[in-house]
Amino acid sequence: MNRRELIQLASASAALQATSRLAYSQTTLKDNPFKLGVASGSPTPDGVVLWTKLVSDGMFGFSDKPVGVRWQVAHDETFTRIALQGTATALPQLGHSVHVDLRGLQSDRWYFYRFIVGTGASAMMSDVGRTRTAPAQNARVDKLRFAFASCQNWDHGFFAAYRQMVQDNPDLVVFLGDYIYEYASPKNPNANLPRRHDIRTATTLADYRSLYALYKSDPLLQAAHRMCPWIVTWDDHEVENDYASDRGAVLTTPEEFLTRRAAAYQAYYEHMPLPASALARGLAGLGQNDGVRVNQRVAWGSLAHFHVLDCRQYRDYQACQKPNRGGSGMVKAADCAELQDPNRSMLGKPQEVWLAEGMALDGNAGKASQPMPWSIIAQSTLLAKINSPADKEPRIWTDGWEGYPFARQRLLASLQAQPSLHPVILSGDVHLNVVANVENIATEFCGTSLTSQTNWHPEREPSFYQDNPHVQYFNSEKRGYGLCDITPKLWTTTLMGVDDVRSESSVTTPIAKFAVERGNKTPAKM
Repeated sequence: MNRRELIQLASASAALQATSRLAYSQTTLKDNPFKLGVASGSPTPDGVVLWTKLVSDGMFGFSDKPVGVRWQVAHDETFTRIALQGTATALPQLGHSVHVDLRGLQSDRWYFYRFIVGTGASAMMSDVGRTRTAPAQNARVDKLRFAFASCQNWDHGFFAAYRQMVQDNPDLVVFLGDYIYEYASPKNPNANLPRRHDIRTATTLADYRSLYALYKSDPLLQAAHRMCPWIVTWDDHEVENDYASDRGAVLTTPEEFLTRRAAAYQAYYEHMPLPASALARGLAGLGQNDGVRVNQRVAWGSLAHFHVLDCRQYRDYQACQKPNRGGSGMVKAADCAELQDPNRSMLGKPQEVWLAEGMALDGNAGKASQPMPWSIIAQSTLLAKINSPADKEPRIWTDGWEGYPFARQRLLASLQAQPSLHPVILSGDVHLNVVANVENIATEFCGTSLTSQTNWHPEREPSFYQDNPHVQYFNSEKRGYGLCDITPKLWTTTLMGVDDVRSESSVTTPIAKFAVERGNKTPAKM
C-alpha cells in the first residue's frame, strides 16, 4: 500500500466505530483471536485510545476479510455499568489491528475495557484492560505516578521488571523506544543468551509483524499494557540500528530503505495504542518522506505536560560517516567538520519549532493560584554530556545528542527562554541509569534498558564523577525502569533494578532514589 491508501484505511476503520448501533461479526471462531493482548494509550480529558489486534495463529493475519469487533468500556470490572460501547472494523490491510479513539468519557477517571468477536456460543472475549482519562485541562492535580522504560531485547533477558511495575500501580507508562529489536537471534549456540527466537532479521512487513507478535506474546508485557495507558515513542531498532531519516547503516538507495521503513512504521502502528490520526500527515513542511507521527503532547491537568519527541524520522544523517556506510561512529571533534554545521538537526526544524512552541505555552501556563506545570520532554537518548577522563582524548558518539551539537544547543535554548519552566528530560537508548543536571537548565533521568545488555562501564573509572560533576548518579550494571512520583512542588524518581534479568521469576527492587524540588535543577539522592 502507498501512504495515501494507508491513511484512508485508518480513517475508514475509525469511522466505522459506533456507540449506538452495534453490528457484530458473524465469524465462527475456533481459536482465541486476542493472543496479543489489549492496550490503551494517549489519554485525554475525555477519552483514550483502545487497542487490540486479531490473530489466529499467533503470528500473522486473522483472515483475508474485515472483521467486526465489539468493544465495551465500563465503570466497573464486571461490566455491570457500561460507560460506552460500540464496534470497530479490523481490516486485513492493517493486520486486523483495532484502534478505537474514544471520546465522551469523564475526566480523571479509571475505566475498564474489553473486546468481543463473534456472537452467541462462538463469541470470544479479550482480557479486561484498565485505563484512565487525563484530568481536565488546567485542573488542579496534586499527584501523578508514572513509570518510564525502554530497550527490551527479547534475546537478552526476560521481562521480569514488568511484574513489579504492575505492582507499583502507576497512572501511566512512558515507553521511550526500542520496543522490539529487528535482529535475528545469533546462530552461535555459545552466545549464552537466556532466550532465542527463529525469526529472521526484519526487512518486510511480515517480518516486523512476526517480531511484534513474539514480543507481545510475553505475559508480563501484556499485563503491563492491561494495567494503565501508555505513551509511546520509538528509537532505531523498531526499524534498523542507527538509522537516520531515509538511510540505514548498510547503504541502499533512499527508495529501498524507505520501503523497509514504511513496513516497519506500519507494523509499529498496527501494534501500538496510537490514534488513527498518527497516520495523517505529520508536521507541515516535512515532505513526502512523512511516515507515522509519534510526537505528541499529553497534558495532565495543571501538574505535568508531556512533550513526546521523534528523534529518528526527521534527523539529518550522522556526521562523518565511514565511506560507503551509514549509521554512527566515534569521532574526534577536531577531525569532523560536519559537527560544526549549525543547520544539522536531530529533530528536524519543524519539530524543533513545535517543541519551542510547547515550551512557550508551558511558560505561560501558570496561574497565581497554582504553580507552573512540570514540562516533561520524553525522548529517546541521553541529553547530558558524559565527559571522557582527563587523560584521554575526547571522542564523540555521532548517534547521540553530542553528535548534533547545534541542535542540542537550540533545544536547551528553547527551555532557557522560559525562565519559569522546570523541564525534566526522560531518556533511554544507552542502557545506563544516569541522573544529571543538564547545564543548570533541566533535570535529566536516563533509564537503563529493560533487558538489553551493555558493555559500557565507565563508573569503574575512579575519576568519573570528578570528570562529570553534573552527574549525580551513574549505573550500567542493572536492567530495569524508572518510577516517578510528582506533586506540584516535588519530583521523586526511584530507579528500579532487576536482580537477574536472565530469570523470568527474578525480583525487582529499588537501587537509587532522587528528589528534585521545584526551582532546583540538581537532583538530590534520598
